[in-house]
Amino acid sequence: MSVKALTKAFRSAGGKQVQVLQGVDLVARAGEVTTLLGTNGAGKSTTLACAQGLLEPDGGEVRLLGQTPWHADANLRARVGVMLQDGGLPPSQKPVSYLRHVASLYRHPRHVGELVHLLGIDQFAKTSIRRLSGGQKQRLALAVALIGDPEVLFLDEPSAGLDPQSRQVVFDLIRTLRAEGRAVVLTTHLLEDAEKLSDTIYVIDRGRTVAHGSVAELTQADGAADLVAGFAAGVTPAWPEGVWARREGVDTWVVQDVADPELLARLTRAWADQGLMPQRLHLRQRTLEEAFLELADHTDGAHHQEEATETA
Repeated sequence: MSVKALTKAFRSAGGKQVQVLQGVDLVARAGEVTTLLGTNGAGKSTTLACAQGLLEPDGGEVRLLGQTPWHADANLRARVGVMLQDGGLPPSQKPVSYLRHVASLYRHPRHVGELVHLLGIDQFAKTSIRRLSGGQKQRLALAVALIGDPEVLFLDEPSAGLDPQSRQVVFDLIRTLRAEGRAVVLTTHLLEDAEKLSDTIYVIDRGRTVAHGSVAELTQADGAADLVAGFAAGVTPAWPEGVWARREGVDTWVVQDVADPELLARLTRAWADQGLMPQRLHLRQRTLEEAFLELADHTDGAHHQEEATETA
């Protein structure tokens, strides 16, 4: 699946044109998990809706299994699984009977009993959907997305509302689907989940793709790491000019974004001049959350600068 220069606008209740997508690019490959990250309103769900063929974009190109999805026939849709964030589940139905109904719509569905057991749906099989908890509805929605044995799977917030055990079941299932050669495209607000699951991450901000890469590429984009130094209790080092360190705990100091060996040499010379020997010293790579927040801050600053330029 590929998306190029995708644009989409909606008309607000007041009649104003709101540009939601302003140039999204992404590629999702078979045998990989591709994750879309972004704040609320960034355009993730709209991007997925266009990629699935639920919405037709105003501009750009979408190719899903070699076809344009909003002009495709039922054969393409049978090869694609979609898990929507709100589920779209019929409230009066019971989970297993509903799954059997959905399975009957496909030529070669997955075995209903297998999915029911795998996702623990048998534990609430006799409860009507309206009475299910949020996590139980999530598991049922995932089963619905999988029942057609899809080649491409779109998952919108698949672990939302799940307890830790259920999350692990979903993680294992996603890894199995990847190993089977399927393309998995997901969105999540849980950066820890994205870090564990993703082969490639696309960061979307204000309707644009602002960064993409593997977790390692995004967290080590500039080669910088945090230097963590632990000293004896009560020791407060004097830092070289231009170096800022924050205290972390009682006896630990952190210098952010150490990418230059000369900076490391300056620090060790300063400690030698003070007669200080760190008891602990290591470089700590940024987490995905830190990299994401840094990207968000950068794009937010660029956005405000654009607004100021336009106003001027």
